[in-house]
Amino acid sequence: MEYDAEKQSQNQRRTRKKKNTEKWSTRISFSASLPEDVTGDFADSICAVKYSNDPFWDIRESILEMIQSAGVGDWKEMEELVYCYIALNSPEVHQFIEDAFLSLCSSVEQIE
Repeated sequence: MEYDAEKQSQNQRRTRKKKNTEKWSTRISFSASLPEDVTGDFADSICAVKYSNDPFWDIRESILEMIQSAGVGDWKEMEELVYCYIALNSPEVHQFIEDAFLSLCSSVEQIE
């Protein structure tokens, strides 16, 4: 029987990928519904589950779309939007959400 290093390497990658998938599958929620205490402009919003290779930019774009479509005009509405993003996402994503909001706030302040 001939030793096939490439085949063994492929099997190891598959095993690693499967383990990574199993690890994440226990930590990712596929349900996306807003908390019951959201009553403002975002109460009727539709939540979508999305996978991303660049969470910072995808979240930033999503936030910007929400601000524009809902017509967010004050900090109370912005705070509610932040709350929605945090409530809907796992703790591993919270830093991306924070960074995206800060980036957008910084952009707005530079324009004013």
